[in-house]
Amino acid sequence: VLYPFGPGMGDEATHHEDDGTSPEIFLQENFSFFGHAHHSLYVNNNGVVSFGTMVPEFTPQPFPLPGHHPFVAPYWADVDTRLGGDVFYRQSRDPQLLARLAQDLAPAVPPGDPSPQPTWAFVATWDRVAYFGSASDKVNTFQAVLASDGVTCFVLLNYGELQWTTGIANQGDPHTGLGGIPAQAGFNSGDDVHYYNVPGSRTPAVQSLSHRSNMGVPGRWAFRVDYFEATEGPPETPGTLSKTPEAPWS
Repeated sequence: VLYPFGPGMGDEATHHEDDGTSPEIFLQENFSFFGHAHHSLYVNNNGVVSFGTMVPEFTPQPFPLPGHHPFVAPYWADVDTRLGGDVFYRQSRDPQLLARLAQDLAPAVPPGDPSPQPTWAFVATWDRVAYFGSASDKVNTFQAVLASDGVTCFVLLNYGELQWTTGIANQGDPHTGLGGIPAQAGFNSGDDVHYYNVPGSRTPAVQSLSHRSNMGVPGRWAFRVDYFEATEGPPETPGTLSKTPEAPWS
């Protein structure tokens, strides 16, 4: 379910550290996220792709977060790549990748809307990453893909094997990586109002993202993100990003 990644694809990688992040990455094409065009982003080791500012925070919080923090969270949790794994990223205009994205995104578009034809993509992959305080060999693999045709923008969240949900600083068990405050997945628009929590976020069920989907492909979730409505299939989720606020980001 993951798209090709790694040094062989020309990927760069973040440093092996706890709560690390990439440098600011300037995009070859603006990416519109909830009505705002962004020209740069950060890939954060803790399972977040953020616009405008890095996100070193290791405790996942429910969305919406106050304070104008727009970001995509495929799996926001306390990753520690000193203990294992890599975080890769690249921009791409590779025709083969873009053609595959166009095909894979087609089911996420409502009938009657034009089919997606991305001209640019950004691929961030967390490959076999460990958790903070790990006393085990449990690792997670997941990916966030941003795709745009210059106007319409999509995010794909792809999940490989998810063996842990929580680091020990969030009351996780060092031997199982479970318990405590589990990982969060979804989107925070940055306007302090609009957001989307993938079902199961911050519960033990988040570990099952690799077996669930909103588009009929286990482990893959697709969303249109340039405006305030997500394009979601019927099996899992309702079709709006506006929900009742939960707890604020402290």
